[in-house]
Amino acid sequence: MEEKKHKRRIHYSGKYPKKFEEKYKEQNPEKYADVVQHVIEKGSTPAGMHISIMVKEILDVLRIRPGEQGLDCTLGYGGHTRKMLEALDKKGCIYGLDVDPIESEKTVKRLREAGFDENAFKFRLTNFANIDRVAEEVGKFDFVLADLGVSSMQIDDPKRGFSYKIDGPLDLRLDPEHGESAAERLHNITKEEFIGMMIENSDEPYAKEIADKVFSLMKNGEPMDTTTALRNAIESALWKVPQNEREQAVKKSCARVFQALRIDVNSEFEVLYTFLEKLPGILKPGGRVAILTFHSGEDRLVKKSLKENKKAGIYSEISEDVTRPSAEECRINPRSKSTKMRWAVRSN
Repeated sequence: MEEKKHKRRIHYSGKYPKKFEEKYKEQNPEKYADVVQHVIEKGSTPAGMHISIMVKEILDVLRIRPGEQGLDCTLGYGGHTRKMLEALDKKGCIYGLDVDPIESEKTVKRLREAGFDENAFKFRLTNFANIDRVAEEVGKFDFVLADLGVSSMQIDDPKRGFSYKIDGPLDLRLDPEHGESAAERLHNITKEEFIGMMIENSDEPYAKEIADKVFSLMKNGEPMDTTTALRNAIESALWKVPQNEREQAVKKSCARVFQALRIDVNSEFEVLYTFLEKLPGILKPGGRVAILTFHSGEDRLVKKSLKENKKAGIYSEISEDVTRPSAEECRINPRSKSTKMRWAVRSN
């Protein structure tokens, strides 16, 4: 029998670890709860973890009662699901959907270990555009949550390529096993298509300058297949911005360009259109839905759909305005700042 070799723990220089893989304590909240709490209190999100946004506000809207059947359209880290399961008090069931096979496996394991068995929580590896298929299988729902944000675990892991702040492959796929990566997408579209993508998906004011630089570099044989390469191209494209404004301008443009690519690679607007169209058909009479959005394009689509369905008598009640996270929540979790919540109630 081959002897199992001892694997040395990763060491890091300085007081705090900088690289994702070095933050092993943050990624083990059960073992290092004090470290995780310290990171959260500093206003940061622990590596490999996601802090659920607007939990109280969501529970107030959904008014979950024991015995009901619910749906979490985007399982993610499972924080919202866990709170909704607790509200059911072991009576009823929640279905969780997600397209990310890597993170969803960890989340299901985490929920099982927390005591939620197959009777209380069921998982489906599928896109939330397929909610009608799930409802055909299990019946309609008393409450539905759709959190449209990308989870912190995905953003922080350099292998996923979601953040311009850390070097990694330019991927940006929620499901890394299917479809084109962002790097492949850039090589398969025209410069004009890239400009249109940045304007439509993120209102990027320097879309032409950035596209000119990116396509010039690729034409000269420079690869555009890492987050760092794209970030450097964006920084180079904004050389005309006054020096005292450049750093902030580059940060904002990087965030917008990465968002635009992520939306495109994952067909996020098309998925949201489909979800909103199918949503009334999966709700029971009096069924309630809460939707969290994170940029203006998403919010516009949700607002329009809810208003049209209220006018048509499909929803008996909708939120007249958005609900935002409290100042205290934004302080503790800065990633919640752009969140907007809208809700609706299905007519009887």
